[in-house]
Amino acid sequence: MIRIMLLGLLAGLFFSTTFILNRSMSLEGGHWFWSASLRYGYMFVFLVFCLMASKGREYCFQLMREFIRHWQFWVLSGSIGFGGFYALICFAADFSPGWVVATTWQLTIIASLFVLLLFGRRFSPKIWLFSSVVFCGVLLVNVSQIETTRLSELLLGALPVLAAAFCYPLGNQLVWEAQNGHKRLPLIDAQFLENGFAKVLLLTTGSFPFWLVLFAVVTPASPSGGQLFSVALVALFSGVIATTLFLNARHLADNASKLAAVDATQSSEVLFALAGEILILGSGFPNSLGFIGILITVVGLIAFVRHDHS
Repeated sequence: MIRIMLLGLLAGLFFSTTFILNRSMSLEGGHWFWSASLRYGYMFVFLVFCLMASKGREYCFQLMREFIRHWQFWVLSGSIGFGGFYALICFAADFSPGWVVATTWQLTIIASLFVLLLFGRRFSPKIWLFSSVVFCGVLLVNVSQIETTRLSELLLGALPVLAAAFCYPLGNQLVWEAQNGHKRLPLIDAQFLENGFAKVLLLTTGSFPFWLVLFAVVTPASPSGGQLFSVALVALFSGVIATTLFLNARHLADNASKLAAVDATQSSEVLFALAGEILILGSGFPNSLGFIGILITVVGLIAFVRHDHS
């Protein structure tokens, strides 16, 4: 149990670099478009390298043929689940501290419930109770910023993250439904859906048209060398290292209690993001209302996960 908890916490630490580095790039004047889009460019390279090394060149060619065969599906799911999700997260970093974005992002657990309802799933009343606790905690964190932030900036920092919280589970759920034979979705070759790296690569490739259209709309200035390096770190730390650690921790969990413990460790992203901003970016401590909001959010997440695996 100690080992898998430590792995989960370490994953939370690396996941939190997304919020810290995005905020750092924003403060340094880096455009949010490059913070978002370049991550998936780097991810594409990392994933192709990993699959070439583990599965071989022919497997990668087959994977791309599968993408072309169902390109409409992958462009739709990739644009929503990867493109829309991360563009909104990076946009929000221009207006809110990373720890606030990290806390608000926990609303994705509630958003996932609505997405699952859309596909005909149902939940016990306790799930909605725990979700309400998380929502109240997130609301307090954002309200705690009113003293130092204009209302317009507060909304521009919170509402995009709320929208992103719906985009991410919706894109992933579309893939899950296709994997489980939804009659309105295409039949994807099972060998690619069962491989985590292959699935992420298909979604990453599917997001590229979204980034091209967004570039034409936003027309950002060229990224700096520092931003190119920071985005590479986000892709490596969050996209590769954190994901690998987290999945490995879940793989080692041999019962529901341990699974719940691993999932609950991800609420540590909020605390790591806060500590990182204070130590690295010199940000101030949140006020008492902000601390209470973080505490309520973490308690709600732990209660949610423990019930979900009971």
